Amino acid sequence: MSDGPGRSWDPRLVVARRDLSSLSREKTIVLALLIQLFVAAFSSFLVVGLTSLYDPGSVEAGQIEIGVSGDQQSALFEAVQRQSGATPVGYEEPAGAMQAFHRGEVDAVLTATSAPAAEGGGSVIQVSATVPDGSIRTTVVVVQVRQVLKTLERQERVERRGNLEQKPIPLPPEANASPYFGFTYTVLIPLLLFLPPFISGSVAVDSVTEEIERGTLELLRVAPISLVDVVDGKALGMILLAPAQAALWILLLAVNGTAVANPLWTLTLVTAIATVVVILGVVLGLHLGRRRPAQLLYSVVTLVVFGGAVLLPEHPATTAAKLAIDSPTPTTYGHVLGYVLVAVVLYALTRRYVDRIEPESL
Repeated sequence: MSDGPGRSWDPRLVVARRDLSSLSREKTIVLALLIQLFVAAFSSFLVVGLTSLYDPGSVEAGQIEIGVSGDQQSALFEAVQRQSGATPVGYEEPAGAMQAFHRGEVDAVLTATSAPAAEGGGSVIQVSATVPDGSIRTTVVVVQVRQVLKTLERQERVERRGNLEQKPIPLPPEANASPYFGFTYTVLIPLLLFLPPFISGSVAVDSVTEEIERGTLELLRVAPISLVDVVDGKALGMILLAPAQAALWILLLAVNGTAVANPLWTLTLVTAIATVVVILGVVLGLHLGRRRPAQLLYSVVTLVVFGGAVLLPEHPATTAAKLAIDSPTPTTYGHVLGYVLVAVVLYALTRRYVDRIEPESL
């Protein structure tokens, strides 16, 4: 195939270039890419808001007042005092605490009472909690109340350890790790790395089914290009698009102060995953021939496969996170190489499958 005097092009590259240029007309795809670009470009600002959804307790939301009552008020009062961001307000009767809550004088009410234990003849502390219903501060208040109850449980375990027949295993010290680090490397980076392959596979489904529905594949009978070349070109364009996006996201994350270690291994992982899902999209498009059922089946299969990856020794998202924080293990590298092997084998089998298809039958 020629492209001007004296210039010859590989037909697969021509097909790939045409498919990539046509992406600018797909508004949904362009919007998805722009959203990812925005997230990567402004990750240092967005991560604060996103972390508040991932871990509401990490966000400083001012001081809340908690009404405390009941016959075990002292233990609960102490637990609230130990919780930063919460101030205890004591009430002699639970009714008085509830009245203060309804007047808006306290943000939540905790009532602690003593009750007989189900076994052993001792007693336990029962706590009833009342929090706002549907207000903006509800999530923050619930998180604070939960932390108070955890503190109460911990201090009761310490005080009652003398009643145990066996010495318990000491609890590990509380870590003051930043929630932003965990969210960035376990949620944000895997999300930015794996969305491009899934989008590429979806575009591959559309590209193949569009050719079939429009009848343009019938031109292969007179054009100097085989069906295998067409599939190679479409798959090549979509496969290369994913690591190109991932490389840009990694660069933008680095500009925002989020370093991603092992970029070559990370891009190899993305390329292998992209190859697998693009092959899946191409095969479904050729087999079904219609966009809607092919897209539906593609979505279901990718979700099932990605969800089923939890059965592996290491989930792909975990592999990406370990590579990003420069903490890979031999298992991590083994998984990346395994994905590459699977991608190569599937691609070879797909080419053999396509070579047996008659264009006139599509």
